[in-house]
Amino acid sequence: MNKRIIEAAQVRPSERQLKWQQMEFYAFIHFSVNTFTDREWGLGTEDPSIFNPTEFDARQWVEVCKSAGMKGLILTCKHHDGFCLWPSRYTDYSVKNSPWKDCKGDVVREVSEACREGGIKFGIYLSPWDRHEKTYGTDAYNEYFKNQLRELLTQYGEIFCVWFDGACGEGPNGKKQVYDWEGYYRIVRELQPQAVISVCGPDVRWCGNEAGHCRASEWSVVPASLRDAEKVQEKSQKVDDREFSKRINSRDEDLGSREVILHTESELVWYPAEVNTSIRPGWFYHASEDDKVRSLEELLRIYYGSVGGNANFLLNVPPDRRGLIHETDAARLRELGQVLRKTFEKDLAEGAAAFASETMDSRHDVANILNDDGDSFWCPHEGTEQAAIELDLGCVKKFNRVMLMEHIKSGQRVESFTLEYWKDGCWIEFYRGTVIGYKRICCFDTIESSRLRLNITGSRWFPTISRFGIYFADDPYKIK
Repeated sequence: MNKRIIEAAQVRPSERQLKWQQMEFYAFIHFSVNTFTDREWGLGTEDPSIFNPTEFDARQWVEVCKSAGMKGLILTCKHHDGFCLWPSRYTDYSVKNSPWKDCKGDVVREVSEACREGGIKFGIYLSPWDRHEKTYGTDAYNEYFKNQLRELLTQYGEIFCVWFDGACGEGPNGKKQVYDWEGYYRIVRELQPQAVISVCGPDVRWCGNEAGHCRASEWSVVPASLRDAEKVQEKSQKVDDREFSKRINSRDEDLGSREVILHTESELVWYPAEVNTSIRPGWFYHASEDDKVRSLEELLRIYYGSVGGNANFLLNVPPDRRGLIHETDAARLRELGQVLRKTFEKDLAEGAAAFASETMDSRHDVANILNDDGDSFWCPHEGTEQAAIELDLGCVKKFNRVMLMEHIKSGQRVESFTLEYWKDGCWIEFYRGTVIGYKRICCFDTIESSRLRLNITGSRWFPTISRFGIYFADDPYKIK
């Protein structure tokens, strides 16, 4: 067996990456002076007095997020305009000079506390680009940025994610900044060692577009060079261009297949993907977009493609000028949560009998695939790259979703698989897929059968399966 393939099979996630992957679905909150100027990107010259969300309610944000099934929230503590949603001691361009709460407000504190009270995790976005700060474009700016990072990482409790993007335009002096990425990372690791550093960071990879497009094969094991892809300023977004959010980079559609890793000399790393998009056309709230909120079917499509395709789903939900998530967005998110809860509340494989073509030993019995213990799993003998698992449901059942999970603590192994159901004395193939990874949700037209078979047709070294669930969805998502 090829040494490189065995090497790829043994690349594993860190503990922080594992915890992040288990979150699956969480919110992005874009909120700043742009909310009050009707812009997407502020200029850095906006008067702080315009920021005045008179009905601000962080608990409402958290309630809406939880209704959708989200497990966390990432707040834009500072966007490209440089306006800070906390009273930073390093600048006057912040809420401390806003009439909101008589210049004594702190959005970051209220949101972080609401998240803790509501039982979801809190994360921060801090834009390296700053169109207001006069030191931007000099070495002094990196220290300014690090000081603000320290404030956010020490004053607001546990942070699950620090989200950086690579936007790098000019500051007020007409200069561009050379970002000290490694210095930023050291501060995060020192002050919040369990936090993942996303996009322009070593822990979580951007999927490559803001349109909600998901790859058919999303590998978590990829060449290490991808960690630097978003830090290259020439490739970053430099203008407020709505078309940027719609682009899909098809050139990078295959990042980690066997062919790719066999033809790259780069080190292989665990670098899982995050799909980020907005519930509206823009990232900040615009009243003109109140009738342009994504449909339930579209959100389900993105959910199944991301969470159901070995990626996490970061959905932006922008509060309005009141400081509330708009009623239309809130209703759509509650609707989404209701559908997902109803679909996955009952596993039709419960009580089924499971059989495998072979099993490594008693600790890895095939029955492990029918429980929710993430530490137990089935696997065949080392070197067995093709294997099969059969479920006998005991009676005919109706289903249109299958959920598969690998034991990713052992690595990502499965390269291809098929699903078959039993009818009239023979097996009929109805689904063909590639990667599984942390989770694969297979969507297909409704089938009625008492037996189901998973054929692993390709894997690296030997496959692992920790979960095999069967469900019926009665929702508006149409199988394309």
